Amino acid sequence: MLLALLFASTLAIGVLSLKPSSIDVQTDKRTESDLIKSLIFDNTKGTITLDSSALKLLMELSSNSSNTLRQVSFSVALRSKELRLGAGQTVKYDAVLTNDGNGYDDRTGVFTCPVAGTYMFVVDSLSFPGIWLHVKVNKKTVGSLHVSSGHNANSTSQISRTVIVKLKSGDHVKIENGVKNGYIHPYLYSGFTGVLIY
Repeated sequence: MLLALLFASTLAIGVLSLKPSSIDVQTDKRTESDLIKSLIFDNTKGTITLDSSALKLLMELSSNSSNTLRQVSFSVALRSKELRLGAGQTVKYDAVLTNDGNGYDDRTGVFTCPVAGTYMFVVDSLSFPGIWLHVKVNKKTVGSLHVSSGHNANSTSQISRTVIVKLKSGDHVKIENGVKNGYIHPYLYSGFTGVLIY
């Protein structure tokens, strides 16, 4: 659609005119908006010239397309202080790096899906041994991260998990600690990212 917009804008001169000699356009039955929409889908049947108001309308139609509504992504991290969590506690990341679509709520730590589709989520954490983190979709675990207690108890390990899931609008995704005394290191070593793939 952007290509059609660029093509149309390079031909923009004068008034809206979609009346080549071989095509009979009935303007009384079609609105200017309908004519501009048809321009996006079939611009090979005639010479296209747009005045500034028609070009503005074309750009408005393009920006209101479903593609704009489908831009959903977020990336958050733990910045300022370590987290020590109890069993069942949601991880609340305090540094919002991006939040396109406004699905992530840093007050609750929950991503609420604004647009149905297939999403990819990545969770990473710098943690001490014994931690269990779970990726939850509507209370159902769809992925887990763990540092075994067999590791040196005084050292941290970087762990990561990626999941791809289908979501409906309104579905909730969060990271939940599974055991008491879960430790997550701050300073941007630990984060949660999600993106609408298609």
